[in-house]
Amino acid sequence: MESVRIQNKDMAWHIAANILLPRHFDESKKYPAIVSIHPFGSCKEQTSGSVYGKALAEQGFVVIAYDASFQGESGGSPRWIEDPTQRVEDVSRVIDYAVTLPYVDESLIGVLGVCGGGGYALNATLTEKRIKAVVSITGVNVGRLFREGFSNYDPLGALDAMAAQRTREARGGELQVNELLPATPDVAKANGLTERDVFEATDYYKTPRGQQEGGATRMLFSHAQKTLAWDAFAFAETLLTQPVMVVIGQKVGAFGAFRDGIEIYGRATASKDRQLVSLEEWSHYDLYDKPEPVALALEKLVPFLKKHLALGAERQAIAAE
Repeated sequence: MESVRIQNKDMAWHIAANILLPRHFDESKKYPAIVSIHPFGSCKEQTSGSVYGKALAEQGFVVIAYDASFQGESGGSPRWIEDPTQRVEDVSRVIDYAVTLPYVDESLIGVLGVCGGGGYALNATLTEKRIKAVVSITGVNVGRLFREGFSNYDPLGALDAMAAQRTREARGGELQVNELLPATPDVAKANGLTERDVFEATDYYKTPRGQQEGGATRMLFSHAQKTLAWDAFAFAETLLTQPVMVVIGQKVGAFGAFRDGIEIYGRATASKDRQLVSLEEWSHYDLYDKPEPVALALEKLVPFLKKHLALGAERQAIAAE
């Protein structure tokens, strides 16, 4: 693994990334590349890099797992902004960097995203035609989630509160940084926060299971207005032409990955190859790192990516050694 700072000429700040390389990597050769996108509130050292990124590198891909702008080790100020437009632009900027690497085949670039990262991956693929295939792992349409559960189904009230807070901050007031999860699973239980996705997110992000310094699970409240007017799937029927695989768990939670996965699969009618992988007995956060559901997901997505990113039989055999 190589850690890099991506600083393209049009960027005011850097993007921190880890490049995961295949076994028997030979820098004189060309490899297909995967851009791996972390969830909302996460970082590159969690599921996008340490689970799916690692597995895909072992299968012969160059994988770039990166921190979103304003988050993790990436630059940008103020911190902990979750801006879907910026998140999608980050994908293109990472691809801009990937195509400068002499060992990346610029015609064979795919993206994979987990949770909110899945929604961003799909949205980026609508207009970023350097992407040749996309995989969404328990992907969430963050815009819908903000309009619904994250705003207590009062998006206009949330927008009014954000506007008032941004005015306070513009006048010198303290930033309002919202912690998205309970401090521990025990705190979640004590406060009745046992809904499946909320509790399982806490178990992942707030325990040694998945906890990482960069995975702050925080959001700057005053800068989240545009999220409520964003839709990951807008124009999918027309613009989502590349091959797409949607992986979901059938144990439904409040963050809506099951519903969102069914929706985008149904709407991706222009895709050259659309596939839905619906896993029984597994939940949203099971697909982050639990060996059995992750293995089931990889069993489907690895051949899908190898097919569409032309990872030939010879290179597959080398990667498997």
